[in-house]
Amino acid sequence: MFKKHVFLGLALLLSTAALAQSKYSAHELFHPLWNYGPVSPMRSAAGVPGPGYWQNSADYKIAVSLDDVANKITGDVEITYKNNSPDKLPFLWLQLDQNSFNTQSRGGKTTPISGGRFGNLAFEGGYKIESVTIDGKPANFIVEDTRMQIRLASPLAEKIGTAKIKIAYSFTSPENASDRMGIQQTKNGAIYTVAQWFPRVCVYDDIEGWNVLPYLGAGEFYLEYGNFEYSINAPASHIVVGSGELLNPTEVYTADQVKKWAAAANSETTVVIRSAAEVTDPASRPAKDRLTWKFKCNNARDVAFASSKSFILDACRINLPSGKKSMAVSVYPIESDGKEAWARSSEYVKASIEHYSNWLYEYSYPVATNVAGMVSGMEYPGIIFCGYKDKTASLWGVTDHEFGHNWFPMIVGSNERKFAWMDEGFNTFINFYSTDAFNKGEYKNRKFDMHTIAKSMFRETADPIMSIPDVIQTRNLGWEAYNKPGFGLRILRENILGADRFDYAFKNYINKWAFKHPTPMDFFRAMEDGAGEDLGWFWKAWFYELWRLDQSVKDVDYVEQDPAKGAVITIENLDKMAMPAVVEVELTSGEKERFTFPVEIWQRGSSWTFRTSTKLPIKSVVIDPDHSFPDMDSKNNTWKPLSVRSR
Repeated sequence: MFKKHVFLGLALLLSTAALAQSKYSAHELFHPLWNYGPVSPMRSAAGVPGPGYWQNSADYKIAVSLDDVANKITGDVEITYKNNSPDKLPFLWLQLDQNSFNTQSRGGKTTPISGGRFGNLAFEGGYKIESVTIDGKPANFIVEDTRMQIRLASPLAEKIGTAKIKIAYSFTSPENASDRMGIQQTKNGAIYTVAQWFPRVCVYDDIEGWNVLPYLGAGEFYLEYGNFEYSINAPASHIVVGSGELLNPTEVYTADQVKKWAAAANSETTVVIRSAAEVTDPASRPAKDRLTWKFKCNNARDVAFASSKSFILDACRINLPSGKKSMAVSVYPIESDGKEAWARSSEYVKASIEHYSNWLYEYSYPVATNVAGMVSGMEYPGIIFCGYKDKTASLWGVTDHEFGHNWFPMIVGSNERKFAWMDEGFNTFINFYSTDAFNKGEYKNRKFDMHTIAKSMFRETADPIMSIPDVIQTRNLGWEAYNKPGFGLRILRENILGADRFDYAFKNYINKWAFKHPTPMDFFRAMEDGAGEDLGWFWKAWFYELWRLDQSVKDVDYVEQDPAKGAVITIENLDKMAMPAVVEVELTSGEKERFTFPVEIWQRGSSWTFRTSTKLPIKSVVIDPDHSFPDMDSKNNTWKPLSVRSR
């Protein structure tokens, strides 16, 4: 009997403890050493480049020819690589992304049999390397999947070493290259959207040395900055657009088009340079067999281009804060024409670029080009590819999103191959505000109910935001790379720091890291120093963990059982994430009062009690009445007296 009674009593105690216990731990969330880490002369503890910061550079001269019968690109690239690092480099690594578009590549072998956005089934593409020289001599090199290693005869000297690499190559364009580039057939000719079209130097940095993750599809790019000069030889019936400035418009446009181009450069509204009616008119193109289009794009990490004989072409002026001008340019087929569709594209480009330039950092390229094609949405410096069927709000949304990428990662050069959220999430965040601002709210976002969103955000199958994109499950990429970080930054701006402090810190981060390579920790530190807050609790819960938020109203007691003497209210934090608390108390008279508490109340534990000065009975108490935070259980957010609850 003794043992029986002991075990029965112990079972009751354990059961009661389990019911009362919160999952929350203040010690875990507010760990004092969580965001401590090594700093160096290269990266300051303030989250900005240190006095010893360095990065290598790569300048490119590219000349290729487009064969629109064989869908083939042929040419060569000359890369002038400068080693600014303190290390001798006995070898160099280059990216050969086209090699992924082959069934025998790592990308091919890791593609499910069902295919998918980042797959490429039954296509045997990739680079054909004709020759590789370094400083004019044949190079010793190997190709490993999507990487090329050049083994130098003598190491490239630290800080001053320069190498000139020249590669002759060709490749056949896939129809759909992981939704990054491809070929769209239209009734007036194919549209070639061309990217990842030349060998590019991998980044060598102070964090990892050579960054050599293979290209599999989901992880995007990490690239050195430099200056680009490139030429595209294409059939004269084609119009070619590309990153940066067109250097020879008089050689590739008709005299009438040159005049209209000049008019568009000074027009606030869209000027049609080549109309739908002219697409099939041979007189709208110079009477030649082939033409060479010449471009330059300075201080960029990449370039891309598009070519087609089916293009309608229009443009208008972009006004920048410094007084400089840029141009919004759009090219699209007849199938995409119309005031509900691509005829408004340049208007959208102009609005997007001007908004971000005024808010964040001035746009850095002379042209911003939107291309309609088979790619549903992809960004490159100064040029984006969007779906040719997009219309109205969908076209605005994809245009605005892809051009938002000219700030993240084209200006702020984060490592997309590892940290998709540092470009997609940042961009999703800034898109909220540009969309609300566009054309007096034409496509304004609805009010977001974070309680509803929480159910999807904190689903059981989620991946941590801080995951390599190729590790994030395909079905989760939209949430973990885009939505969750985007909503997190919105909450940080609107509900934790406030717009003024957030924007000040955010813009300082952008200015300090423009055309450089920040890490996640650099961002975290820059925001904390600029805003004056230790946000380790926020970064840890939101970006690193799969924690959830569940705030509740636990209890309400009148002082001495008399409503006229006030009330004592207890709120709880039941799950592992924490946020500031907003509590609304409504009296039976209809009068309401709000109480706001900083996140630090949860440093004291999982519950917090405060006193109110009521004179009348309380009708209800609600925590997070505006649904500003992603609370998993709205049912326990409201307290009502028993007489009301029983109705």
